[in-house]
Amino acid sequence: MGDTTVNKFTTLSIPAPTQSETPRKAQWEEARAVFPIYLALAKQLEVEIPFPPEKRNLPEQADMALFSQVHTWLDSLDQRVLVYQLRHLLQMTTLNANETSLCALIQRHLRKPSKTTMDRDKVDFLLVQYFALCAPAKIYHKQIEPGDVAQVLKPVFGEVQPTTLSWCAPLEEMIEAIRGFRSLHEILKTNFIEQGRKVKETAGGMFYDPSALLTFIRFNFLLRRTLIELMHADLIAIRSGISQLETAGVRVVDCHHLGLSSAEPMPKVREIADEWKQPFQKDYTERSVSQAFEKLLGLRTDIDRALEKVTGKCVDAHPSKSASTPQGEGNRPVKSLNDTGKTDADDRKSKKTAADSESVATLDFESCLEKIWEQLIATPPTRGRSMTTVKIGSARILMSSWEVTAFVSEDGPSAEDLRRAVVARALVTSATEAAKEGGSVGGLDKALSVARIEVSRLQERVDVAKQAKDTEAAVNLGISTKRLLSALDEAEKL
Repeated sequence: MGDTTVNKFTTLSIPAPTQSETPRKAQWEEARAVFPIYLALAKQLEVEIPFPPEKRNLPEQADMALFSQVHTWLDSLDQRVLVYQLRHLLQMTTLNANETSLCALIQRHLRKPSKTTMDRDKVDFLLVQYFALCAPAKIYHKQIEPGDVAQVLKPVFGEVQPTTLSWCAPLEEMIEAIRGFRSLHEILKTNFIEQGRKVKETAGGMFYDPSALLTFIRFNFLLRRTLIELMHADLIAIRSGISQLETAGVRVVDCHHLGLSSAEPMPKVREIADEWKQPFQKDYTERSVSQAFEKLLGLRTDIDRALEKVTGKCVDAHPSKSASTPQGEGNRPVKSLNDTGKTDADDRKSKKTAADSESVATLDFESCLEKIWEQLIATPPTRGRSMTTVKIGSARILMSSWEVTAFVSEDGPSAEDLRRAVVARALVTSATEAAKEGGSVGGLDKALSVARIEVSRLQERVDVAKQAKDTEAAVNLGISTKRLLSALDEAEKL
């Protein structure tokens, strides 16, 4: 798998069927796995489906006529469905949560003897989707290495030994640079999205070299993760600033950096901030993504300047509180915490002396919740922070951007679910560390008991979000729940 100029697709060791499976049977199983995705695509594009509703649940075995009809239809849709349409379907529905179907869809495209540019772009997108779905929590937010990607993609590729390819050097250089970005503005000054596309377009058949595919997955995932995390850091700061402006009685904001008027009503500004979505949902280009993020930075500039005017006029109006509290009066959790700030330590100390074990577990949950809030408020997320770490006991808990947002700038059922997922994970992780250090498992047993209850409840909440087609909530809560399960698995090994 060295650096050559030939098509390396043949080196892909895609897992073969078992001896009990004939090639035709394996093809049919693959078709059955991807069929629901193609049905959804046809409905989305209003394409005629040549199968009546009662025959859309494909049987385990097919005669030659059905086998041929299904594959002909799948092939025809492959020619019609564009990359952004596939992206939109998988990112806006729960179809992307099925690892088996996603793996089968990738392998279907990889096995094509002749691949078009559109096939390549679909493979590029699908591989990143698969990695994002299947990567374990313990590596999801670290500086992901080639070996990590190879391990996650093993069900798709089989055994692949990552190899550095000289023509992939630009991607490796950009991956290294990604580590240093501290703001969305910094990353937008580069042309990394365009550069990555150019490397892919000039690769030709070498794109399918296994090591090249691993590099592209790693680059695409890390770049998108950095963009989204920095975006969320800006959104947190924007929403915090809007709350402070509302509390100060500001009614209009000069939003000319956003491209709006110099006197935009505050309710409209808040609506723009609350409804802002990451620009990866539709037919996006390097230009459209950059423009969307530039608008976000324009709004950040407008809010920052409005805050400067307010603080300039009200220099004595609780400067320490405005600097450390990323939420206005309207948010119940932060306000409640501020109201009890001086008595929290004493209150927690008295709670921990309770004799009843059930009460202790409940109070520990509340105490942990408050500790996380205190740390987030003491050092609120800024534009430069992509990830946040809080310390509970001797354990350090990494929090993703949406988990931080649930604590500092959102309320409602979804935010409450995310807070509970983080707290349960923190309880288990801290109890695990304590058990490792001191050998006591009493606290760990209590934490595990609480966490198991939360897992059951959270899994139900994920299902509710899916049924409501709230994809963002379902995906975010699903990942947070997966991390809690990972913490449980590690704790139960002790």
